[in-house]
Amino acid sequence: MTTRKIAAGRSASAGERTVKALAFATLIILAALMILPLYIMVSTALKTQQDVFLFPPEWVPSPAVWHNFIDAMKARSFGRYFYNTSMYAVVGTFGEVFSSAFVAYGFSRYRGYGRGAMFLILLATMMIPYPVTMIPQFVLFKNLGWIDSYLPLNVPSFLGSAYIIFLLRQFFSSVPVDLFEAARLDGCSELRTFWNIALPLCSPALASAAIFGFMYRWNDYLGPLIYLNTDSKFTVSIALSSFTSMFNIVPWHLLMAAGIVAILPPTIIFFLAQKYFVQGIVVSGLK
Repeated sequence: MTTRKIAAGRSASAGERTVKALAFATLIILAALMILPLYIMVSTALKTQQDVFLFPPEWVPSPAVWHNFIDAMKARSFGRYFYNTSMYAVVGTFGEVFSSAFVAYGFSRYRGYGRGAMFLILLATMMIPYPVTMIPQFVLFKNLGWIDSYLPLNVPSFLGSAYIIFLLRQFFSSVPVDLFEAARLDGCSELRTFWNIALPLCSPALASAAIFGFMYRWNDYLGPLIYLNTDSKFTVSIALSSFTSMFNIVPWHLLMAAGIVAILPPTIIFFLAQKYFVQGIVVSGLK
C-alpha cells in the first residue's frame, strides 16, 4: 500500500509539472505574439528605407541606423507637438479627475430621492457612441468661437467622466463611514472632509483614473483632428499621421522611429504608477 501511494504521489506530481510546463509554454508563445508587432516597429525604425521592404525581412538590422530617430524629430516640429500634447493631456486629465472625484464623493456619501436614477442616467451616457454627439458638439463650439483652440478639448473635461465617476464611487463606497463621521464631529466642513480625508484615502483610484485619462488624451486623434486647424497647435497623433502626406513615398523607417518616441511618455508614466494603478483597480472592485 505504501509503495502504491508513493507511486501515485509521484505520478500526480509529474502530471502537475507537465500541466505547469504546458501552461508556461503557452504563456511564452502568447507573450511572443504580443511583443512581435512592437519588435517589428523597433526593427523597422533602425533600418534604411531600402531595407524596410527586403524579402525575406531582415529581423536584426545590420548596421542599426540610430540616426533615424534624429531625422524623424527634424522632419516635423515634434518638440512643439510634444509640448502641445503634454499640455492637452495634463490639463484635461487634471480637470476630469478632480471634477469626477467631486461627483463620485456625492454619489457615494449622500442619500437622497432619485440618487439611484441619476446614477443610472449617468452610466447610460457611457453607451452613447461619440459620433452621435460629435456634430452637435462641433456646432456648439463653433458658435462659441472655440474652433482652432484647445477649449473644446479641455473644457468638457472639467465636467467629469462617467467612467471615472463610477470608478471613484466604488472606491469611496469602500471607505468606512466612521472616518467621515469622526471628521464631522471634529468640526470639519464637507469640503475639508473631502479634501483632507477622502482624497488622500483614494489616491490609488485617483492614480488609476489619471493614467486612463492621460493615455486617452495622449493617443487622442479624432478630437484634435476635428477642432485644430493650425499646424503649430497640432498634437503628436496628428503629426504622425501627416508623415503619409509629406513625402511621395512613405518613410516607414522615420514613421516607426517617431512612433517609438511618441509612446515613451505614457509608457514611462504607466510603469512608474503601475503599483497604484493595479491597487486602484483591485480595491474598486473592477478586477
